[in-house]
Amino acid sequence: MNQSRPPIADSSLALLAKGYTWLPDRWRRTGAPLVRTRLMGQHAVALQGPEAVRFFYDERHVERGTALPGPVLSTLFGHGAVHTLDGPAHRVRKEMFLSLLTGPKAVAEVVDRVTEVWDEAVQSWPERPVVLFDEASRILTRGVCQWAGIPVDDADSVARDMVAMVDGFATPGPRHWRARRARSRSESWLAGLVEDVRAGDATAPAGSVLEAVVRHRDADGRPLDPHTAAVELLNVIRPTVAVCWFVSYAGHALRTPGVKERLREDDPAYAMAFAHELRRFYPFAPFLGGRAVTDLEWRGEPIPSGTLILLDLYGQNHDPDLWDAPYAFAPQRFVGRPPRPDELVPQGGADRATGHRCPGEDITVALLAALGPRLARLEYDVPEQDLRIPLNRMPARVRSGFVLHAVRTRVTASAH
Repeated sequence: MNQSRPPIADSSLALLAKGYTWLPDRWRRTGAPLVRTRLMGQHAVALQGPEAVRFFYDERHVERGTALPGPVLSTLFGHGAVHTLDGPAHRVRKEMFLSLLTGPKAVAEVVDRVTEVWDEAVQSWPERPVVLFDEASRILTRGVCQWAGIPVDDADSVARDMVAMVDGFATPGPRHWRARRARSRSESWLAGLVEDVRAGDATAPAGSVLEAVVRHRDADGRPLDPHTAAVELLNVIRPTVAVCWFVSYAGHALRTPGVKERLREDDPAYAMAFAHELRRFYPFAPFLGGRAVTDLEWRGEPIPSGTLILLDLYGQNHDPDLWDAPYAFAPQRFVGRPPRPDELVPQGGADRATGHRCPGEDITVALLAALGPRLARLEYDVPEQDLRIPLNRMPARVRSGFVLHAVRTRVTASAH
């Protein structure tokens, strides 16, 4: 049999059934340097490892814009988003995001806003049961919208729509259609806000995300139309709110012996290591997709032009060749050893300025490093509940959302 030929059978249903384990299972069954498969009728190959990250993000090899399926654009990213661009158009649009989301000042401002909202919200937690996932989504929504200069009348409904867009991007059925409706509502709301700012009927705070997006000009010198501006505003808000998945995972991870105690020591290096390990250990995106721009070769295997190329994120983040005990939650692996950009890839790989790596990654890490210790310093009861994280569900989440009862502030003895 010619191993370079794609299989006849389509694996789309197998992917939906197995979720995150689909590609790792395929790697275990093959002895080849890549996995060949067929998805949605298209020839696809999957790659994994630091060298594959560099190969995947080389624009001479792979383009991202034409590889994103319509259902993903209609839910997660939005049509016309920066993710759909390549070359100079991508770099100019990406520069806007980099100017807004990177650098110590921007990261600190987001973290300050969110932690202020967190600290305020925690005051009401002793009075009621708390679903950590839901509470975190509302806190993150209020914090990021305040920082971005976006006025919000009903943060709870905005939070539900942000969560719905992420929750339904990789699945058919009701979750997917809920995500589409959420995106339609959100784009309409923010496009109207952009039009109001341009007409002088609303104000964008100086230096805010809202002002930057309203005033941005693309590589062709034209401002973003209101719909595209709304899409890109959502590409600031939605990923930040999606950190609620990792906050819920943080509650799950604090059940690991010794982790809560270490986080309570107020050690910034350990808090940062905890944030990195959360992103490595717990599943978010299973893989990323691109398309071969020309006939390619990977370790002696041909990849014809137009082939769908998958970068296996979940598999790489649990690869025993890269990580000791990859299925153990062990933040200490990152203490004094920050991960390389092509090694830890929960939010993509390569350079943020030139590739498609998430420009808000520093914000995600900083939020987790700030919120993890705050959660650890609380005392609470964890009632009997379903704490499984099914890997066939994309994106995965703790089934119960992680429920906390009888939340109380931990009392520490005063020094004498």
